Amino acid sequence: MPTAVLVDGAYFIKRFRRIEPQNAYNAERAADLVHRWAIAHLSNPAPKNGGGVQERPTRNHRKELYRIFFYDCPPLDIKHHNPVSKRAIDFSKSKEAVFRKELHNRLRSKRKVALRLGHLSKDVKWTIKPEKIALLLKGKLQIGDLTEDDVSMETRQKGVDMRIGVDVASLSFKKQVDQIVLIAGDADFVPAAKMARREGIDFILDPMWQTIPDGLMEHIDGLRSTCPKPILKPRAELAPSQED
Repeated sequence: MPTAVLVDGAYFIKRFRRIEPQNAYNAERAADLVHRWAIAHLSNPAPKNGGGVQERPTRNHRKELYRIFFYDCPPLDIKHHNPVSKRAIDFSKSKEAVFRKELHNRLRSKRKVALRLGHLSKDVKWTIKPEKIALLLKGKLQIGDLTEDDVSMETRQKGVDMRIGVDVASLSFKKQVDQIVLIAGDADFVPAAKMARREGIDFILDPMWQTIPDGLMEHIDGLRSTCPKPILKPRAELAPSQED
């Protein structure tokens, strides 16, 4: 039976930008890597021979792909005034919105990829960026010193986790696959993973080299990352969108 690969889009984009910061807004590259890193899960890790040297995988080690599911939300498309500069901002024309729209369109055109879109909560608000809050608390920055770049719009995704859970349940109960690979990094998937495992599904987690809590290991059947391991950098050098 085949393998289904489920990708938490927001998590993937954050880790993709950590791995390839130079391509942070390259939608073509991001879409290609979604497909490439998902397909890599179809080939089991190559066995080692007696001398400890890894052998080339054979056709017998390659599984069949059922489908790649990518879960995300359409980008923010509202107009709002920056609370610091009072300047009107059209978020539909932002770099993030342009990137997200192109990424979704490119994924729609790829074979065996299904795009599952939730929506953003209407309860949006401005917030001071975490690194600036730290400076304010230390007294190294005053409220009056904030610039328009020191604040950002805070949004919340709605319906994404539900869609992941529904698809895991459907794939498991209908016996459409015998293995599910989830590219994600938080504990929200645990109830779905437990249910799938009770139905006999081999449940693999790909956190893209992000460390996961020890307690999560008991709820999965394997841990494997197929993307390159990101180079560790001091957090002070990371842009906010590249932080873990």
